[in-house]
Amino acid sequence: MKPYYEHGGITIYHGDCREILPTLGPVDLVLTDPPYGLGDKWQGGGGTAKTSWKFDPKEARAWDGSTVDAVNGLPEMAIECIVWGGNYYALPTSRCWLVWDKKQNDKWTTGQAELAWTNLDRPVRVLRMAQCEQANEGPKNHPTQKPHKLMMWCLKWSQTDGMILDPFMGSGTTLRAAKDLGRKAIGIEIEEKYCEIAAKRMAQEVLF
Repeated sequence: MKPYYEHGGITIYHGDCREILPTLGPVDLVLTDPPYGLGDKWQGGGGTAKTSWKFDPKEARAWDGSTVDAVNGLPEMAIECIVWGGNYYALPTSRCWLVWDKKQNDKWTTGQAELAWTNLDRPVRVLRMAQCEQANEGPKNHPTQKPHKLMMWCLKWSQTDGMILDPFMGSGTTLRAAKDLGRKAIGIEIEEKYCEIAAKRMAQEVLF
């Protein structure tokens, strides 16, 4: 399959990961943030002056596709595996969960933290970062875009230095973090508009 983008060790494929994953070989690390299947539960949210999107519940619900089999098979593809929202999938028992503490109060409708399942052999680790701090990183181009700081923190715990795979790439934060650390990475994204956004992020010499 011809890449949508390929430069400097970063490769992007536009398509359904369920079709593309079987064509790829093993990788060192899977780091991804798949759909959680919560589109019909979203409340609040929305675009701001520093975003290029507006909250659309219909779009959120469209992410609830049949990704379960693809996600559950990811640990077999890599030495290390980090899956945000892993608590929504039937993944093996894990010693190490990564926790993003968003430092939010009890009155907010969004979750106060997010969990990433891992197969890493280490204790639980927590990053305490208010969600509003993400605005300091520049425009948010995807409704569920993870902070660059968060993905860099995830890669801090990796003991490998080879290929990284993100089969639910979105706007490309995992790939951008990989590039900034000099690591090779593959991203897969089903929406072409996000492939284009990710490609532009890869082309930037400085992210912010």
